[in-house]
Amino acid sequence: MENPQGQSRNKKKRLTQEQVRKLEKCFTLNNKLDPDLKLQLSNTLGLPQRRVAVWFQNKRARSKTQSLELQYCNLQSKLEAVLSYKAKLEHQVQFLQDELKRSRNLLALFTHQDSPVDDSNLGSCEEGNDNQVVVFDELYDCFVTNDPHQPHGSDSVSTHMRFQYLILSQL
Repeated sequence: MENPQGQSRNKKKRLTQEQVRKLEKCFTLNNKLDPDLKLQLSNTLGLPQRRVAVWFQNKRARSKTQSLELQYCNLQSKLEAVLSYKAKLEHQVQFLQDELKRSRNLLALFTHQDSPVDDSNLGSCEEGNDNQVVVFDELYDCFVTNDPHQPHGSDSVSTHMRFQYLILSQL
């Protein structure tokens, strides 16, 4: 190459594999270059001190870029996992809202019926108590447990089915 004055510029020679290996080894031990180490490496490798300093500076920049890329990939995968979990939760919320709406509709139908509640289905409550209170207590138990007559059951039956069972048993 020639500059505007017609003089040819010297091309920088590439580092040999041995020089790169030694520089890499020093970099892994200490990524900051102190003046004594720079002078020692310069003499050992036969390179100008400025070239050794620039190599370390470039290596630190490449290392930082690689680290940021790795962090970005990790964050991206975490974001994808969180978004997937969010979608799952949104689906569950929609399902529960639909189930709640169905249960409220059934409750509205149940509370507006004209037929009296059968006292034989009051469960463990005394027969002399207010029927509405007992029914709502059992409805509450229905939503909290699987079996309206046995608290703390397993979750094998949906709340909707338990609610329907309770309503049908009260008719």
